[in-house]
Amino acid sequence: MNRRYPPVSLIGAPTDIGAGDRGALLGPDALRIAGLGAALAARGVDVADRGNLTGPRNPWQPPIDGYRHLPEVVAWNRAVMEAVGAELREGRLPILLGGDHCLGIGSITAVARHCRDTGKRLRVLWLDAHADFNTHDVTPSGNIHGMPVACLCGIGPDALTHLGGDAPALSPAQVRQVGIRSVDEGEKRLVKEHGLDVYDMRYIDEVGMKRTMEEALAGVDADTHLHVSFDVDFLDPSIAPGVGTTVPGGPNYREAQLVMEMIADSGRLGSLDIVELNPTLDTRNRTALLAVDLVESLFGKSTLMRD
Repeated sequence: MNRRYPPVSLIGAPTDIGAGDRGALLGPDALRIAGLGAALAARGVDVADRGNLTGPRNPWQPPIDGYRHLPEVVAWNRAVMEAVGAELREGRLPILLGGDHCLGIGSITAVARHCRDTGKRLRVLWLDAHADFNTHDVTPSGNIHGMPVACLCGIGPDALTHLGGDAPALSPAQVRQVGIRSVDEGEKRLVKEHGLDVYDMRYIDEVGMKRTMEEALAGVDADTHLHVSFDVDFLDPSIAPGVGTTVPGGPNYREAQLVMEMIADSGRLGSLDIVELNPTLDTRNRTALLAVDLVESLFGKSTLMRD
């Protein structure tokens, strides 16, 4: 399928401020070393690499009032929100290179504001092993990379739920989660209470990835901005070991390719996060290379010409 994409901007956010393991701060440069920019350019995409954002270092402290590193998380997410928003206003497609998944708060807050300003409907595809719908009440770790969906839906500290001046940035009805296979006990109650649309691995096993993605993309049309938040731990750790929170039983290579190809077929991709890549846990940058391969499919690479 020969489709023209808007110009793309790569935005690095080298921090593991919200994670439980060090190393995700190296993710942006690992993706660059794996050839992300060149791969997209080879597909005819206009790519500009904006370099890396700067922010506070990781103090590696225990939780305070249930949250680890909250001031630093807010600072990083504000920087991400401003950078992503600036690219959207220029008509470009921002690709956030994380960094841990707490950065999705800033990225998606910017996208939600852009959609309100332009009259677009927003659909978020959350590709992840985890629901990330925790609060400080139900998680003992206080790691904010387990809370971004809750924060975006208005559940969490004011500094994050009101990051863009509006709360909530999202309603649960705008989110589709695919590949989920690890949800904490207290988190399960919150997911059910708020009606989050979750396609967990049992559902995928029962109906197949094709039907799952058809349902997740149902209603996406020309008036829809599709944001994909791709946590690399979405993938089975047998093919993607370079993450801090591996969970067995994830999508295999072909299933992941189908996910990306069906998103590409929708023609509605407007913004992308690639997060939680941890090169310190990887082997010869294998996981970054796989992520680049999948992003190529997200931008239209397929075995045959399809129409």
